[in-house]
Amino acid sequence: MTLEYLEEIGDLTELDRVWQLFCNEMASYGFDRLIYGYNRFGTQKYVGPWQDALILSNLDRAFLKVFVEEEYYLHAPLAEWALNNTGARSWSYLARDFEKLTDKQREVVRHNMANGLTAGYSVSFATPSPRSRAALAMAARSGLSQDDVNAVWERHGRKINVIANMTHLKIISLPHVNERSKLSRRQQEVLDWVADGKTYQDIATILGVSVATVEKHLRLVREKLDVETTPQAVLKASFWNQMFVVRG
Repeated sequence: MTLEYLEEIGDLTELDRVWQLFCNEMASYGFDRLIYGYNRFGTQKYVGPWQDALILSNLDRAFLKVFVEEEYYLHAPLAEWALNNTGARSWSYLARDFEKLTDKQREVVRHNMANGLTAGYSVSFATPSPRSRAALAMAARSGLSQDDVNAVWERHGRKINVIANMTHLKIISLPHVNERSKLSRRQQEVLDWVADGKTYQDIATILGVSVATVEKHLRLVREKLDVETTPQAVLKASFWNQMFVVRG
């Protein structure tokens, strides 16, 4: 089954389809609610702002609004653990070490449990850069205890870990963007020419527009990507695999 999954996911080129396939696969092991986060703009002590992260989840939007936009994730025990560790971790520690958590961490755990996230496993992925952070939280379906989940992991954990890691690598190879930072075709085209080493005058000549129009496109690009300079825009767009993308 693992080989068939990897073959299928290897052929996909759309992020939504990769995520849906992964959710379906994890549900077959009893993990029916997932949240995945990847950020190239963290530090050694900070997982990074959610606005710059790729966040994928099949959890309720109301839960995600609190967990992500109100930045509960910054105080989740998983976030602190993922800063310094890679690999898989059972949620058994939440009950065992609850009193050792900070007040804010306990608040986050209570919020999660109130939303039915009571048993599960987490995975922190190895990344090539000290600024990159990637982690996955997998909550077990209703009715499964943490002991049940630990038993599932004992039987299938190695396979699940391989599937999760290969899916993570697939995800970060694909273009990803949220609506706030989505570039138009022309904005992407102008930025591609900048990355190719063309001057503003070169780009204006190639596209048959004025230099002022090129400057306007790049100003909008910088605003969308929340950066101060065009080189920073090229870097961020490159990190998000938005450079030289062929659109259908």
